[in-house]
Amino acid sequence: MEISRLASKDLKTRKSLAELGVVSNLVSMVGLDQSLDRRRLGLRALIELSSGTFTNKAVMVEAGIISKIPENIDVLDQSIRHDYAVLLLSISSIAKSQFSIPLTEMIPFLISALINAEVHMDVKTLCVESIHNLSFVLENSEHLVSNGAVHTLLNLSIEKETSEKALATLGNLVVSMIGRKAMEDESMVPESLIEIMTWESEPKCQELSAYILMILAHQSSAQRAKMAQLGIVQVLLEVALLGSPLAQKRALKVLQWFKDERQVRIGAHSGPQTGRVGIGSPVNRRDISEGREIIKRMVKQSLDRNMELITRRANVGGAIMDCKLKSLVVSSSSKSLPY
Repeated sequence: MEISRLASKDLKTRKSLAELGVVSNLVSMVGLDQSLDRRRLGLRALIELSSGTFTNKAVMVEAGIISKIPENIDVLDQSIRHDYAVLLLSISSIAKSQFSIPLTEMIPFLISALINAEVHMDVKTLCVESIHNLSFVLENSEHLVSNGAVHTLLNLSIEKETSEKALATLGNLVVSMIGRKAMEDESMVPESLIEIMTWESEPKCQELSAYILMILAHQSSAQRAKMAQLGIVQVLLEVALLGSPLAQKRALKVLQWFKDERQVRIGAHSGPQTGRVGIGSPVNRRDISEGREIIKRMVKQSLDRNMELITRRANVGGAIMDCKLKSLVVSSSSKSLPY
């Protein structure tokens, strides 16, 4: 209790206490073989000591703090789960600096907390943030994926309280080969991500979801086919019109790929051809003209349907707003869109 009080004063005091060798003794207090009161006091003192100092966190890891954390959160009393989660979040921040943390002992605890329905949302939020810190290191992807992090994070991504951090973590994992493969194999992908892109009140979630879909769609015709079946083009058009600048940029990028693929399909059925048709490269001027006209009509139809949906959703009922929306539909065409 006295160490906690002193450590709460300032950074210099916290560093001095660690140099005096109190960390190893505190670490020995937080194991399951100790009483609940001793564990709680030890955890709170360690939390205070870890605040704002990389060195103290590193000393805790070297003293074996991770080995004191149970793999399953079920064995912990409800009142102490939060303290374990806070300490792990503080320690996980040093992973960004490539400091080695025993992931095989840490990740199971975090995942068990996230999949347990009885764990409070504030504890889950802390655990998602810890996994987010770990996901910044590419080499950690294998440990996270093998422990079921992708499926767990996808489930949390559709919960408003944890969506942003879960999507940000998936965004870190999807750039690795093992992470991208795990996401492609998930039944929730891409449907749940497309749904998140319709969250107009959550622009950050829209941006992150668009980023993940952009990575998945890149060089994967199978993923693009799934997305097209689920009506992603209409959603992308809406985001391209009303989303944040970053979300708009990403939506337009993906829309360009769908537009190019349509050109390939149209070119492939425009008459006798020889050789391989490259993306966006029809055979002759007539094919080019016909293809462009068809695409213009398709995009215009999608835009009209999309604007009707936006108008109904807005439900503003004002004559001025109706006038603006109608004006936008009349004045917009596939030619004026920046993709």
